[in-house]
Amino acid sequence: MAVRTRRTAAQRREYLWCFLLLVPLLVTFGGFTLWPIVASWWYSFFDWDGVGTPTDWVGLANFVEVASNAAFWRAFWHSFLFSLVAIGVELPLALVFAILLNNVRLRGRNLYRLALFVPVVTTTAVVGIVFVALLDPVRGSVNDALLTLGLIDAPINFLGSTSSALPSLMVIDLWKGFGVSLVYWLAALQTVPKELIEAAQLDGARRSSVVRHIMVPVMAPIAIVIMLLLFQRSLGTFDLVQAMTAGGPIYSTDVVPTFIYRFAFDPEMQAPRYGFACAAGVVFGMLTLVLTLMQAPALRYQRRVSV
Repeated sequence: MAVRTRRTAAQRREYLWCFLLLVPLLVTFGGFTLWPIVASWWYSFFDWDGVGTPTDWVGLANFVEVASNAAFWRAFWHSFLFSLVAIGVELPLALVFAILLNNVRLRGRNLYRLALFVPVVTTTAVVGIVFVALLDPVRGSVNDALLTLGLIDAPINFLGSTSSALPSLMVIDLWKGFGVSLVYWLAALQTVPKELIEAAQLDGARRSSVVRHIMVPVMAPIAIVIMLLLFQRSLGTFDLVQAMTAGGPIYSTDVVPTFIYRFAFDPEMQAPRYGFACAAGVVFGMLTLVLTLMQAPALRYQRRVSV
C-alpha cells in the first residue's frame, strides 16, 4: 500500500512538471495566436485608428465596406493567383525534381538538394532587396544579360510595369518556396515500397510507367496534404510582395495581406483604419476557410484510400 502511494505521488509530480513545462507554450499561444484572433473580431466592429480604447461602434459597417470594396477583391484575386501558380506549376515541377533527386545513382544529389533548399532558409526581405537590384531596368544584371544575349532590344521594367510586376513576383515566389515542396515530395517518395518498384522493373516496366502506375497512386493521399499545405502558404503571401513592390505599381501586385497592412500600419496614411483592416482580415480568413472546405472531397478520398 505504501509503495502504491509513493508511486501515485511520483506520478503526480511527473504530471505536474509536464503541465508546468507546457505553461510557456500555452502563454505564447494565447498571447500571439489566440488573442490576436479574438481581438481582430472585436476591433472589426469599431471605427478605430489603433490608438487608445475603441469606442466608436459601427457594427457590420466595416464588413459591408470590405464586401463592396473593389480593391479588396482585386487583392484577393491576386492572392488566389499565387495559389494557382503554386499548385499548377510548383507542385508538379517539384515532384519531377524529387523523383530525379531520389535516384541513389545520381552523383551529388545531396548538393543539388541543398542548392534548391537554400532559398527557403534565406530571409525573404533580403531576397526581395536582391531581386529589386537584379531586375532594375537601368543597372540590373538581368536586363544587362538579356541585352547582351540579344533576347531583348530595350530594358524591361519588370517591377515597374503593371503587366509584368505580378508575374515577376510569382516566379520569384515559386523559386523561394520550391524547396519546401521538394522536401514534401521527397518525404512522400519514401513511403513507396521499394519491392513494388523492383518488381515492376524486373517485369520490364519503363521508368515513366513506374512513376505513373506505382509512385503516383501510392503517394496520392500524401499529395493531397501537400497540396493543401501549399495552397495555404501561397494564399497568405505577404513579405516578398511588401519587400519588392509594396503592392505597386498602381496596386497591380496588391495581395490581401498588403491591403490589410496598408490600412492598419502604413505610415503614409494620416489616419489608419485599424477596425476596417481587422474586418478585411476576418473576411479573408473566412474566405480561406471556405476555399479549404471546398477541398473536403479530396480529404475524404484520402481517408478512403488510406483505409
